[in-house]
Amino acid sequence: MRAPLAGFAALAIAMGSSMAAAEIMGDTVSYEIDGMAYEGYVAWNSNLEQSRGTVLIVHDWNGIDAYERQRAEMLAAEGFTAFAIDVYGADADPQGIEDYRRLSGEMYADRDMFRSRLMGGIEAAADLPGAGGPVVMMGYCFGGAAVLEAARAGAELDGFVSFHGGLDLPEGQDYSAVAAPVMLFHGSADPVSGMADLAALLDDLQDAGVPHDAQVFGGARHSFTVWGSGDYDLRADRDSWSGLLRFLDRVM
Repeated sequence: MRAPLAGFAALAIAMGSSMAAAEIMGDTVSYEIDGMAYEGYVAWNSNLEQSRGTVLIVHDWNGIDAYERQRAEMLAAEGFTAFAIDVYGADADPQGIEDYRRLSGEMYADRDMFRSRLMGGIEAAADLPGAGGPVVMMGYCFGGAAVLEAARAGAELDGFVSFHGGLDLPEGQDYSAVAAPVMLFHGSADPVSGMADLAALLDDLQDAGVPHDAQVFGGARHSFTVWGSGDYDLRADRDSWSGLLRFLDRVM
């Protein structure tokens, strides 16, 4: 569950964000998948004639909120078109932990539906004004697990980035269809997916011949990037964001 974003302004300044100098625009985006309505959020820098590419953000288990919108705007300040895709549907309106568990659990229980919604979000991004060029998918926590799901499904993107995501390999799946490099940011003290899970994932990626890298933050717990949470770790947050930007520079 997200905490207030009081630390965002200070974080942006500390990272050297160019948001103040840029005209960062944001808007909701309505789209459909198999006749069901979804609502995402797009951010872009209107001062640029051309985007550097599109970064897709998959939300955490509580759906799209101010956190994903702020991250999208931070990416827009770096010259990207950032699109937070909706996995739950426009009418989901989760209100608490029970809803978050139910909605995320539905995705984990029905991997075909999970993949359909991820692929639908990718298709919706292609219709955004200014879309085009390389595309990378990233996500936090539940969103990080979703990124790996999309990668295993063979999504034809240019990169996949998971921040403290669930790293389990679902039964019957593998990494043979992954089409682009995978980048992982993870805390060594994560109680959800520990170091054994990370090691197993790295072995799987290596065995499948998938280009990959991982940055591990010693002592960081599960939600180390979530501003205001009990797990928040400023150093790990800043360093992982810098690592993301380096990865984007490399693949986009």
